[in-house]
Amino acid sequence: MSNLTYEAVNWNKPTSELAQVFWDQQWKQIWFPEEIAVSKDVKQWQSFEHQDTYKKVFAGLTLLDTVQTNIGMNHIAAYATDLQEKSVFTVFAAFEAIHAKSYSYIFTTLCTNTEIDELFEWVKKNEFLQYKANKIGEIYNSIEEGNSESLWKAMFASVMLESFLFYSGFFYPLYLGGQGFLRNSAEIISLILRDESIHGVAVGFFAQNLFKQFTKEKQDKLKVWGYELLLDLYQNEMQYTDDVYAETGLSPEVKAYVRYNANKALMNVGFESMFPEEEVNPIVMNGIRNEGSTYDFFSQKGSTYAKAKVAPITDETFNFSR
Repeated sequence: MSNLTYEAVNWNKPTSELAQVFWDQQWKQIWFPEEIAVSKDVKQWQSFEHQDTYKKVFAGLTLLDTVQTNIGMNHIAAYATDLQEKSVFTVFAAFEAIHAKSYSYIFTTLCTNTEIDELFEWVKKNEFLQYKANKIGEIYNSIEEGNSESLWKAMFASVMLESFLFYSGFFYPLYLGGQGFLRNSAEIISLILRDESIHGVAVGFFAQNLFKQFTKEKQDKLKVWGYELLLDLYQNEMQYTDDVYAETGLSPEVKAYVRYNANKALMNVGFESMFPEEEVNPIVMNGIRNEGSTYDFFSQKGSTYAKAKVAPITDETFNFSR
């Protein structure tokens, strides 16, 4: 029998700056997809010309959220040394699972079973989607016990995924929702975006603290590694965007939005931006601020979100013999 001494997380004594803030804010934002009336989008969906693109961007997002749930946040939590930070990462993983499930809820509402099956086969076959999942997953799986450099790389990859790679998928529902089209599905994206804002800022913040512990020489090497990774992912993302958005003519605007968010991802980890400033489609930037949606980091849930009314739990609740 091992003689390890296990330590209990003590939230009464702060050990990690802002861990409590990120924990509290994430739980204030808890939501569930089934409480949003996506069924109200069905009528518009039936006559929508670009269903294929819409379904594929959500299918791609599902894969990335699955990787983030099952590998990313769990691995980072497992190898992080601060117990409060571990708890925050674990909570983030739970919300990533909600995000992945929310796309299936949209599919169930709008698509046939055959269409859904075809989508998940497409996910396995799309080379650009699989490339970025493999690239990020490989970094997560390379974390080594006691190796803070490998942990920092995983945190960097996590920020790139949540603050950068998701956004080629987020563009389309925001673009349509900002014009009053498929607004309830877009509301789910706005709620996911608000979660991802916390995740990107929080993981980036913890990564910056870890980065400060490295020597100047190691920091310089890690910066080169980080920019090279981003450029590699960016080049793949441009091909993925062309592939998914081919029938819509929106690829140039999606790419501008992706570059905008790549710069935001770099800022989250304390690095300088890579791409020059450019105009991003104002509908996408403003759409989720319209009536029925929210993007404010500390806002309440969107106005199209209706929390289910649940009866209080009593002893009678567990009387299954009735």
